[in-house]
Amino acid sequence: MTNLTAIDWIIMLVYFVFVIGIGVVLRRKVKTSSDFFLAGRAIPAWVCGLAFISANLGAQEVIGMAASGAKYGIATSHFYWIGAIPAMVFVGVFMMPFYYGSRARSVPEYLRLRFDEKTRGLNAISFAVMTVFSSGISMYAMARLIEILHFLDAPFARFGIPQSYIFHFSIVASAVIVLAYILLGGLSSAIYNEVVQFFLIVAGFLPLTYLGLKNVGGWHGIVQKLPTAFTHSWVGMSKASTNPLGVEVFGLAMGLGFVLSFGYWCTDFLVVQRAMAADSMSAARRTPLIAAIPKMFFPFLVILPGLIAVALPTQPASVPAGAVIDASTPQAIPGSMGIIPPKIDPATSQVVRDSNGKAVMDYDLAIPNMLLHYFPTGLLGLGLTALLASFMSGMAGNVTAFNTVWTYDIYQSYIRPNATDEHLLWMGRVATVFGIAISMVAAYAATRFNNILDMLQLVFAFVNAPLFATFLLGMFWKRTTGHGAFVGLLSGTASAALHHGLTLSVGAVPGIKGAWLGSVLHLYPSEMAQNFWTAIWAWTACFLVTIVISLLTAPRPEKELVGLVYSLTERPSEENVAWYLRPAILGVIVLGMTALLNFVFW
Repeated sequence: MTNLTAIDWIIMLVYFVFVIGIGVVLRRKVKTSSDFFLAGRAIPAWVCGLAFISANLGAQEVIGMAASGAKYGIATSHFYWIGAIPAMVFVGVFMMPFYYGSRARSVPEYLRLRFDEKTRGLNAISFAVMTVFSSGISMYAMARLIEILHFLDAPFARFGIPQSYIFHFSIVASAVIVLAYILLGGLSSAIYNEVVQFFLIVAGFLPLTYLGLKNVGGWHGIVQKLPTAFTHSWVGMSKASTNPLGVEVFGLAMGLGFVLSFGYWCTDFLVVQRAMAADSMSAARRTPLIAAIPKMFFPFLVILPGLIAVALPTQPASVPAGAVIDASTPQAIPGSMGIIPPKIDPATSQVVRDSNGKAVMDYDLAIPNMLLHYFPTGLLGLGLTALLASFMSGMAGNVTAFNTVWTYDIYQSYIRPNATDEHLLWMGRVATVFGIAISMVAAYAATRFNNILDMLQLVFAFVNAPLFATFLLGMFWKRTTGHGAFVGLLSGTASAALHHGLTLSVGAVPGIKGAWLGSVLHLYPSEMAQNFWTAIWAWTACFLVTIVISLLTAPRPEKELVGLVYSLTERPSEENVAWYLRPAILGVIVLGMTALLNFVFW
């Protein structure tokens, strides 16, 4: 059982009071639907930049990246250095002029302006589903953390409540807190809370990385203790069988570096919404570029702890399965890797095993066990608060994106087109309530994965991958038609479903992880490799079908596409912008720094 002292509880309590307080302060500024959904487009660039990265800095970042670091090694850094930074530069330099300049209130609304209503409707529905799944994953991660820490065991036992209810209670509690501050302050409340959460996460995980590195002998110590493939980002990438990710260079570059990364950062309204809240076009374009600078260094905060967790020595197996490893319990759970235990089936209390009989490791516990292993009183409270902040950030980001898309792109478009602004504001708050309720249901689906990042990449492969093909053609090929975009999106999603339903990864059981169509046409070395190729199939199908159908249907007149297509849009003027603030120059600097990091960890 984890024993938190008064100072640990006070730190967490102050955080919860603070996030609710931000919502209370901003409540009086929310008078219109634009204030609630778009923060009145009055947020400074640096605030939007930190919110842009923090909206993505949820459970998938902190828990998921550490889990992937333990599972796949330093190659997980590709999710940043080729799977995020180039796309963030692209959206800032090339795509924000269309989003911000068109005055669209959401990504689906841009699709209506560029294509037609049915394309907007299809994207709005698929995006709404994706956001509640992502929000549910954050809820699951928070509930799982609270459950394994056991600090609620005593209160529950005192009232005669079964320990199994702690997981359910944690989901409800996290939902209520996020619901409160979004209902109060809308997007503004979420954005300013995300800035606070950014600094909390840095303050909480910087000492964790330092203490862990010091304990294992620095990076040199990790290199000595782990296989070569775990400590080099590019070595072994020539073949899928010679690297932990189980993917070759083409699959990595195309699946992650192009389809998934550009599909997420360039089309996902969750992050684009933060840039659209900026106070000017120039600020909107700088938002993702500002965010890219701290983003490229986050592998040292969230991936390194995962490597350290498996590099630590596994002690004699003398602790019952299911126990939590902390400073007072140095021995490892039977079957552990370092301080990462195997996954335990709550129904049987037995170790979960794959189809080959191998224990399935609970990689999501890498960060929690690192915190318990290294942090003393006070610092433990700060670290746990940083974790809670990351969960709140991920949940709030998805919920604010969901309520905007639901209200503007589904409710106003198809259910009540003549609704007043006051009614739309009311509906936005109602959407926040039922969006969180659906997320709670989605949280239970996440229990089927031993690495939440794997689940997220699968969701993105179905939704974002084909959408990026639609945007790429729509913004840079004026001949693309609404019929082509609509049929292409359907084909891309169907292709992702077909590929996933006929493939499986090594050790996985047919079902939610693939092969649910009854046949296995291809076996991938890892779940991540399967996700990458699912995304490639989805993007390729959408891209090709969109081109074919567009050539067979009539395009819109060019005068209707001004401001929506690159070749027909006037470039934003930068005459009054200092050279070091110009997006193109900032983009080159960011890409150069990223290339250097790739070289250092080659």
